[in-house]
Amino acid sequence: MNALTPHAMLQAPDPLDADPEETAEWREAFLALVATQGPERARHMLQELARLARSQRVGWQPGWNTPYVNTVGVAEQGVFPGDLAIEERLGSIIRWNALAMVVRANQAYGELGGHIASYASAADLFESGFNHFFRAREGLGEGQHRGDLVFFQPHSAPGVYARAFLEGKLSEQDLMHFRQELTAPAAGARGLSSYPHPWLMPDFWQFPTGSMGIGPISSIYHARFMRYLTHRNLLDCGGRKVWGVFGDGEMDEPESTSALTLASREGLDNLVWVVNCNLQRLDGPVRGNGRIIDELERLFAGAGWNVIKLVWGSDWDGLFARDLTGALARALEGTVDGQMQTFAAKDGRFNRDNFFGQNPELAALAQGMTDEQIDRLKRGGHDLVKIHAAYAAASAHKGQPTVILAHTKKGYGMGTSGQGKMTTHSQKKLDGADLIEFRNRFNLPLSDEQATSLAFYKPAEDSAEMQYLRSHRQQLGGYLPRRETACEALPVPPIASYAQFALQAAGKEMSTTMAFVRMLTGLLKDATLGPRIVPIVADEARTFGMANLFKQIGIYSSVGQRYAPEDIGSVLAYREALDGQILEEGISEAGAIASWTAAATSYSVHGLAMLPFYIYYSMFGFQRVGDAIWAAADQRARGFLLGATSGRTTLGGEGLQHQDGTSHLVAATIPNCKAYDPAYAGEMAVIVDAGMREMVTEQRDVFYYVTLMNENYAQPDLPEGAAEGVLRGCYIFNSWKRLSDKRERPISSKEITLLGSGAILTEVVKAAELLAAEGIEVTVLSVTSWSELARDGQACERRALAGEAEPGVPWLTQQLAATSGPVIAATDYVRAVPESVRGIVPPGRRYLTLGTDGFGRSDTRAALRSYFGVDAASIVRAALGCLAR
Repeated sequence: MNALTPHAMLQAPDPLDADPEETAEWREAFLALVATQGPERARHMLQELARLARSQRVGWQPGWNTPYVNTVGVAEQGVFPGDLAIEERLGSIIRWNALAMVVRANQAYGELGGHIASYASAADLFESGFNHFFRAREGLGEGQHRGDLVFFQPHSAPGVYARAFLEGKLSEQDLMHFRQELTAPAAGARGLSSYPHPWLMPDFWQFPTGSMGIGPISSIYHARFMRYLTHRNLLDCGGRKVWGVFGDGEMDEPESTSALTLASREGLDNLVWVVNCNLQRLDGPVRGNGRIIDELERLFAGAGWNVIKLVWGSDWDGLFARDLTGALARALEGTVDGQMQTFAAKDGRFNRDNFFGQNPELAALAQGMTDEQIDRLKRGGHDLVKIHAAYAAASAHKGQPTVILAHTKKGYGMGTSGQGKMTTHSQKKLDGADLIEFRNRFNLPLSDEQATSLAFYKPAEDSAEMQYLRSHRQQLGGYLPRRETACEALPVPPIASYAQFALQAAGKEMSTTMAFVRMLTGLLKDATLGPRIVPIVADEARTFGMANLFKQIGIYSSVGQRYAPEDIGSVLAYREALDGQILEEGISEAGAIASWTAAATSYSVHGLAMLPFYIYYSMFGFQRVGDAIWAAADQRARGFLLGATSGRTTLGGEGLQHQDGTSHLVAATIPNCKAYDPAYAGEMAVIVDAGMREMVTEQRDVFYYVTLMNENYAQPDLPEGAAEGVLRGCYIFNSWKRLSDKRERPISSKEITLLGSGAILTEVVKAAELLAAEGIEVTVLSVTSWSELARDGQACERRALAGEAEPGVPWLTQQLAATSGPVIAATDYVRAVPESVRGIVPPGRRYLTLGTDGFGRSDTRAALRSYFGVDAASIVRAALGCLAR
């Protein structure tokens, strides 16, 4: 369907027009300009008039909304390159199998849930991509296409499974175990996860999108990371696209729209979003009193995106062509989404009376159409010809990211049971009449018995449909989705080459943050690993002492540096470069973690291992973007998260919302996250070395969270043989013999064990010295990871409960066996962190935890540690109290 015809535009009345005759002359003049000199000259004239209006302070600027019609007109849409009949049959079969899978699961187990309506609305959007646009990875060799990145709308997962069934990637037994991942293996089947989850289906799903909003922002930063790889000459990502199919309701999530300007600023024309505008959220209309397509058009156009509206199907082309007065366009412009959903839920007779019956002009357009024909008028997102035209235009567009706003019906084809209903999103059961109606609507080759029994349908292997499906995917490189992990391992340089200063610190004062930056600087110089390192910061590089890296490796910029920075003569000058290595994301932790995820999953997405180090204020990690970190875990990320200025008392003057007392508690809940809170540079060196080897050499699907402090204190040498304990979670740091006994009434027990981690270990050491002066023998354990100790204990317990002959002894239990007396643990985190190991403290030993529960405060470190009861004096009081009891 074209935009409005010139004749319709000339005839459209405007009640506010003071001089219609003059207006008509201006219109005729502009149309003549277009006809005689073409669109380019017309655009120039419009820009000149707009400039003139601004100079005269008229107070006008062009609106962001275009007419409620398709952006790609009939004349521009080209010839459809496929077999429309076969594609429609394939789409119908896949719709049926997706529906049958969900309904079967819920007939058997009513609590499993599942979604039919979302895929019903998006099916044609998916199928057009699968048949013509979504490229799979051909291989990793020279000249082989490495595949497009496709982010699938999570609630449409059943449709992707249904297509994989036809492709032979999934069996009928697999489909019968939708959302039954634990019980499926007993039936010789594979359980299918609810949403796209790479952790649960590691060879199938590539990107997790189930937490809505995470997929959109992730897709933008993946597209930008592909440019980063290309500009740094690490991998040519030209010719590859990032496709994202998302919902219109999902656009309300802050993460969905937070990076739109980055995509346009970077000119990411390798990025295409398809927003499935079915006008309905989980509970009702997205914008019942407005129009979400208009709103999104303004949003994306204002953010600098290329917007393609895919509103009406081919059946509407004739109606628009016959509409000589613009009545149809005006009626559509005046219909809000809530009413549009009512039209979707009703039949042809209702729509004839209530839409086309609004005025004589509309009624005349509908003359000659049956009620069934009116009922079958398609929205653009259900017309394969129109979808292909929109996708082709998006693929060809240069210089901007593109969004396709596709108008669809939620529950399309579900008839009276679900199409356009308020309850559609949660629809997961259909009765026999509904199933037969669906069968008839899509002309499926199923008997009544097969339809009501929810029989899966797969055409014969030599059928035209199966041959078509296979040949089109072969032309596009193979089947999707498909997650691959083939990747060349990276060697890690010897630890002494970059961290000898930390292993043998000899009492030099430094913060662990500064020690980390020094190590990173050394690693960047390694010829093999260095180029694969991706340093990431969220506008805090100077705070963390990383300014020296600006000149050394540069800050990535897709346009280089177009200005002379004011500090150009400084050794720490700010330097942006096309081949810059640092990703400096501005004040956006959500953007920085999305960049980290893109780099941390490059081994799988691109077949090229990268090693990201994202350093940030620890409070703005798990607490602020924890959902994104969880999604990265699902995607099997490999890299380092560095929580700097960590703990509740290290960042003294910042106060409540900047002081982290919980990140290690949250990190412990993520199974493939190894969290460490080292106190000393030597400990950190061992952790970083082991992490790199585990992730890029051994290629294990883990990532590391390491907390860093900005407090300067003396750094001891790493004790001989301590490395194993550092990695397992703790080691005996030192022992203090009693120096004297100053107490008038000496306590009966004179031995105690102190545990400390991170910033508070220095307070524990001070306490040990004070207690030794009181005549008490003290052993101090440096705890580098409470969560690794707890997991080790839980593993031993599981083995014991399973009846294994040698379940093992937890590492902490072994270490404490060499000590005596009560055990006191102190951290800069809430007490729940050290409480996690209570179960593996040897029996009979009193265990007391000290932590920083409550809200943070602004004051000096000394005052804060005294307030929370984790300073040396408080630890001494606690120890004496335990001994006295």
